[in-house]
Amino acid sequence: MKTQIPRGQIIGTGSFIPNRILSNKDLECIVNTSDEWITQRTGIRERRICSKAGGETTTYMATEASLKALAMAGISPESLDMIVVGSVTSDRLFPSTGCMVQKELNAKNAAAFDISAGCSGFLYSLSMVNNAIRSGMCKNALVIGVERLSSIVNWQDRGTCVLLADGAGAVVVSSTTEHDGIMSTHLKSDGDMWDLLYASEGNSYTPELLNDMDQKPYHLKMAGNRVFKKAIRCLSSIAKEAMQYNSISSKDIALIIPHQANIRIIHGLAKSLHIPKEKAYTNIDKYGNTSSATIPIALDKANHKGLLKKGDHLLLVTFGAGLTWASSIVRWSMEVPKVPKIKST
Repeated sequence: MKTQIPRGQIIGTGSFIPNRILSNKDLECIVNTSDEWITQRTGIRERRICSKAGGETTTYMATEASLKALAMAGISPESLDMIVVGSVTSDRLFPSTGCMVQKELNAKNAAAFDISAGCSGFLYSLSMVNNAIRSGMCKNALVIGVERLSSIVNWQDRGTCVLLADGAGAVVVSSTTEHDGIMSTHLKSDGDMWDLLYASEGNSYTPELLNDMDQKPYHLKMAGNRVFKKAIRCLSSIAKEAMQYNSISSKDIALIIPHQANIRIIHGLAKSLHIPKEKAYTNIDKYGNTSSATIPIALDKANHKGLLKKGDHLLLVTFGAGLTWASSIVRWSMEVPKVPKIKST
């Protein structure tokens, strides 16, 4: 079936995960915590942290993920009309990570910029690109979620430092008039609750275990219990909104790809939607919370595992600082990928 108005469809996925692993046991040497405490409350067993020696900047991670997504899509950087990056940890205040990635890819024909929406940055960016495609302004776009959260962690706050990690994910989105693709996106925010999750000035302590790491002059603060309760309500509400908009039920959802913030939030969301928790894809145990990068990383990993079948309805849903939250229903259009070899930058 074809539609008159074009929509975006994902034709390539990619991700980049830093080499350095920081386990829960390692964190026992940094703050007063334990492997058991972290695992039971968050579902996280280890996470990845960038290093200066590895050259793992925000731009580098975003570029590496993008190269993989472009290779899978089979299109050149010159074919891109837009590059949109969701991030709150760019290498510089300006220019944007989008422009820096454009330079690295030599994507000369693309308009490039960033979106700051906390952990919702990727879905906000995906919505922006899909709307540009629907309006006829864009045919091919690169959407990236990337974070170097280790640079804004307060390593003396055990309530947050055990959660956060680094990584990047990217998707290539192309215009289509077929039935498959991004069926809808839904965005919400509540600035009255900004102080539940925000960046505060000051950040000077670096654990000896992580001395090969850049830090920014501010750190993340979070009211954990209040964020937890708000997250489940908002995620459930906007997920139901997306399903109702597309006239589909929970039974029609093949897989949920949720923001990887906390395993209890993910299971709570699945329960509220009457979807078996086995249908919620998770990799939080290996990669932790990479903010705007969690959904595109999870999407790429699920794609490579062959978990995404052509025609499947996927529910993408997220919640982050702002407060912001978002959802999208995607009717998957790709066959199981044959991944080509690519050259790193």
